[in-house]
Amino acid sequence: MGTMINQKWKKEFRERLDQCFEEMKWLYYELYHGDEQAFRYFLKMLYKCYEDRSPELKKWDAVRAASPEWHKGSGVLGMVMYVNAFAGTLNGVRKHIDYLKECGINYLHLMPLLESPEGRSDGGYAVSDFRKVESELGTMEDLAALSGLCHKNGMSVCLDFVMNHTSEDHEWAKRARAGEKEYQDRYFFFDSWDIPSQFEKFVPQVFPTTAPGNFTYCEEAGKIVMTTFYPYQWDLNYANPTVFNDMTENMLYLCNHGVDIVRLDAVPYIWKTLGTNCRNLPQVHTLVRLMRMAAEVVCPGTMLLGEVVMEPSKVVPYFGTLDKPECHMLYNVTTMASTWHTVATKDVRLLKHQLGTVCALPKDYTFLNYLRCHDDIGWGLDYDFLGGFGIEQVAHKKYLNDYLTGKWQGSLARGELYNDDPTIGDARLTGTTASLCGIEAAEHEKDSARLDRAIRLDVTLHAFLFTQSGIPVIYSGDEIGQLNDYGYHEDPLRAEDSRYLHRGDLNWKEVELRKDPDTRQGRIWQSLMKMAEIRRNCSVFEGDADTWVVETYNDRILGLGRYYDGEKLIALFNFSDSDETAWINEVEDYVDLMTGKAREAKAVGIPACGFAWLLTTYKKNEQRKGRELPRLR
Repeated sequence: MGTMINQKWKKEFRERLDQCFEEMKWLYYELYHGDEQAFRYFLKMLYKCYEDRSPELKKWDAVRAASPEWHKGSGVLGMVMYVNAFAGTLNGVRKHIDYLKECGINYLHLMPLLESPEGRSDGGYAVSDFRKVESELGTMEDLAALSGLCHKNGMSVCLDFVMNHTSEDHEWAKRARAGEKEYQDRYFFFDSWDIPSQFEKFVPQVFPTTAPGNFTYCEEAGKIVMTTFYPYQWDLNYANPTVFNDMTENMLYLCNHGVDIVRLDAVPYIWKTLGTNCRNLPQVHTLVRLMRMAAEVVCPGTMLLGEVVMEPSKVVPYFGTLDKPECHMLYNVTTMASTWHTVATKDVRLLKHQLGTVCALPKDYTFLNYLRCHDDIGWGLDYDFLGGFGIEQVAHKKYLNDYLTGKWQGSLARGELYNDDPTIGDARLTGTTASLCGIEAAEHEKDSARLDRAIRLDVTLHAFLFTQSGIPVIYSGDEIGQLNDYGYHEDPLRAEDSRYLHRGDLNWKEVELRKDPDTRQGRIWQSLMKMAEIRRNCSVFEGDADTWVVETYNDRILGLGRYYDGEKLIALFNFSDSDETAWINEVEDYVDLMTGKAREAKAVGIPACGFAWLLTTYKKNEQRKGRELPRLR
């Protein structure tokens, strides 16, 4: 390590750094052409962040280190929320911590809350100050206080780190607009359209209808700047070591305010090379690996969550390798989209095909699973597989959107289109889980039979979510079946973005109905809480379980199998509007986990839109062994 390591630095820091120093230096020098001055600055920055970390957070690091695989346990349940929609402010969230505990939440994902310009924020993803919370939500001290309370209650806190770009209102962008070359070098500025035009030949457009192109003319600077997402989001140039050093410091600053799961937003985009599509380039993995090591040195209780919108088999490189890991967790985007495809088609063959790939992946990989998120549902399905059934992509997307917006005859789903592009017949979809399942329409029609079926579908989808290996994450409001919020149409700052359809404020009056079994809110909440408790208490839901697709000989019923520590689960999900039979023939004695009664796993009847969890055990009277979740005592 030579003279780069200051022997006055504390022993704990030096020992951690020693574990990864040679690799860190090699990767940094390879990426930044042996820039020793930048690397020395990087090391000093890491030590400063280590010194700034509070004793309580260092204690939390030790607690998390004692249970390094806590996130693979069956007791982990997540919830994602916008602070303002859930409780107004960060302090408001603190006041509702008991509700989160009652819901069994121990993984809390706070949607972007850092300072962003109103009307040009893309929902908080255009950050103007990485070290300041939006004033209407609170302060960095409020964030630290909430995180501390969460840790004391055994909850981890996740926050988005928007690393591909800054807002055009960020200090760096303002100084770049003013003509300071040092700050223009932190972005991609060009004097003419020559090079941008070369980029456009290879780089796909993210939002071709609402934000076409990948570049924007900056009139103040008299130059063109790269803007992959929206004109007000300026792409950062990570080929500049100053950008990497300062952005890593921004990430660690958030960690030092109690954020212990960092969601790396749009991580595949962060390295640009002319002549490529600027997605998933090798340098991206070098950057993520360096960030992983930086976190392990400064705040080893921190985990990285990669937002990589690709099918599971293709996102695997973002996990890294066992000896050189990158992200701790990744999103399972394809299963989410395939789930809603199955809701619309009532045919489980695509979902079976996709889950077969997921089940074959190593158990070391942890995915975040969800039914919906803050964003839209995109139809990035396996059209090569669907083509084998004569399905054509454009026509099929239209059917899915027609069904889930209620345009298809007989459909009760109530969603809206997002980013509709009629020129290529493409659009994505938005809506709450409950409204997409038909609850909104059934209540409007006052049709009790249809309402029963719609609620059953909502619960079944959550049961499927809980059955998958990984961390199930519920979108705030889905636990009580919250419906679409059409009020956004009247808000001029939101009216053009249909994603606000499912970002409505949590209705606390409806939350109060969660204990009433005669209400929609109570029926859904109590079912989800029962399933979450079963999941916590059964070894078979552990992340290390063997998993497989069960052949049901019925294209309307999906079957999944799990085995772990002497327990075997057969899970069956009927996506049809009619009662169906799963033609299985399992020989063991089973118990229906939802009723507690014995039930044969042979020719199992499943009601329309219903499910069954059937468990058999090969052990007697043994105490359930599961991973202990971290808790700051």
